[in-house]
Amino acid sequence: MILDHFKRKKYDAKKNIKIKPDGIIKCPACEKMIFKGELNKYRVCNYCGNYFKMSALERIDSIADNGTFVEYFKARKSKNPLNFPGYDQKQEELKKNLGIDEAVISGICKIDDRRVVIVAMDTHFMMGSMGVALGEKVTKSIELSMKKKIPIIIFSASGGARMQEGMFSLMQMAKTSQAIGKHREKGLLSICVMTDPTTGGVSASFASLGDVIIGEKGALIGFAGPRVISQVTGTILPDGFQRADFLLEHGLLDMVVAREDMKSTLTKLLDIFVPEKQSDKQAEKKKTKK
Repeated sequence: MILDHFKRKKYDAKKNIKIKPDGIIKCPACEKMIFKGELNKYRVCNYCGNYFKMSALERIDSIADNGTFVEYFKARKSKNPLNFPGYDQKQEELKKNLGIDEAVISGICKIDDRRVVIVAMDTHFMMGSMGVALGEKVTKSIELSMKKKIPIIIFSASGGARMQEGMFSLMQMAKTSQAIGKHREKGLLSICVMTDPTTGGVSASFASLGDVIIGEKGALIGFAGPRVISQVTGTILPDGFQRADFLLEHGLLDMVVAREDMKSTLTKLLDIFVPEKQSDKQAEKKKTKK
């Protein structure tokens, strides 16, 4: 009887227990461990207020009215114009893991019942770098805004031009800038929101050409990074250099907005520039009359 007490007990294996290794994330600012489920839709650290990276769909979900977003230009996929080694495999791997075809998602949604074209870049896909496909999607989105005669809001997040596409990627700077220029000639509203990071060719083209230019709180914005500038020039840069507040002080941004206040700020801007709310039925009637 006593020996029975020391016998190894048999336990039934529990079923349907799933352990997700990515269920816990570490805040890069305060280094606290946080359960992903604890983060709200704005992905803000509960301890220090630091912003975690947002995917393009998460960004759109935080801005658009519920259930109003319709994606456009989904079929435009990246190519490999220079036959860069390993580039095709890298793209396919990212598409499979992330469920998106490029580093940008665009379409039409409503913000406070106003129809707008929305463009959101995603740094999870090759650091949001701009290649031919991304430049084409941004350009087509601007043209869609002109066709529908509604405002466009662009959320930029990018490390710059995509090196695997060489000069083809740099040509997108001129292409997207020209599209924004035509958009302005039509008298339509464009709002560019620079999020962390917005650098390189993207910061030097369409991201800086909106009628209203907003910097997300704490965002790194510039052409070359501060470390490169410091090493090349041999100078000690001031605190906060190339951060959103620094650019606002030097007149390169119209405003700096916290992520949680972004939708309400965009709503106010739309109230000023597009005071008339237009339902889908009204838009369809206008289209039918023409």
